[in-house]
Amino acid sequence: MSGHSKWSTIKRKKEKIDSARGKIFTKLIKEITVAARQGGGELESNPRLRTAVTSAKSDNMPQDNIDRAIKRGTGELEGVTYDEVTYEGYGPGGVAMLIEALTDNKNRTLPEVRHAFSKNGGNMGDTGSVAWMFDQKGLIIVAKENQDPDEVMMIALEAGAEDVDDDGDTIDIITSPTDYDSVRSQLEESGVSTLRAEISRIPQNTVLVEGQTAEQVLRLMEVLEDNDDVQNVYANFDMDEKVMESLEA
Repeated sequence: MSGHSKWSTIKRKKEKIDSARGKIFTKLIKEITVAARQGGGELESNPRLRTAVTSAKSDNMPQDNIDRAIKRGTGELEGVTYDEVTYEGYGPGGVAMLIEALTDNKNRTLPEVRHAFSKNGGNMGDTGSVAWMFDQKGLIIVAKENQDPDEVMMIALEAGAEDVDDDGDTIDIITSPTDYDSVRSQLEESGVSTLRAEISRIPQNTVLVEGQTAEQVLRLMEVLEDNDDVQNVYANFDMDEKVMESLEA
């Protein structure tokens, strides 16, 4: 399994913790606001906003919160202006990391991200140093529970998915960015419920990490994810299932 799939599993478990709910909502509200500011407040004509709202609903965000975020983005309500920034670097074991952030103060966010790398066995890189290692793709994660994996695979591939990966408890569906929306819609129309659906960054190749290095990589990922300005962290690590289970324990 790729590092992205591994980290997606960890994030899903973190999101079940009530204490983390507020932080998740903050990140989702930022994304909705920026999407609405860039492409308008109509879901039908703004794919990025449609994806953001779908993610918010899957995380049980109240509709009132969603509506207010959209209105802040379109200027109907007063709100903060966020800049989109991307940071790149290497974690322990040479793991490539790509960080997407939305911030109202770049002079705050950059030092915080740099500090996270330096304190957790990594180092930041120049722009373009690792971005080329990741492809922008649609990622749709479906829980196997109450689903026929073969049927899900058939629906996804017929709708235009590029790849379908059996990831243990979940089915990971990869699409091109342009086909993402139609594949997701076809799955929903066929009664297939999704755990997560997003435009993501998928690593072209992975780096195997083990033992203490694996623990350090996950720690760095967690520190970066906990930063209020960081929206997404992508990494090209891979680790053995037994290693993952021991770290989770």
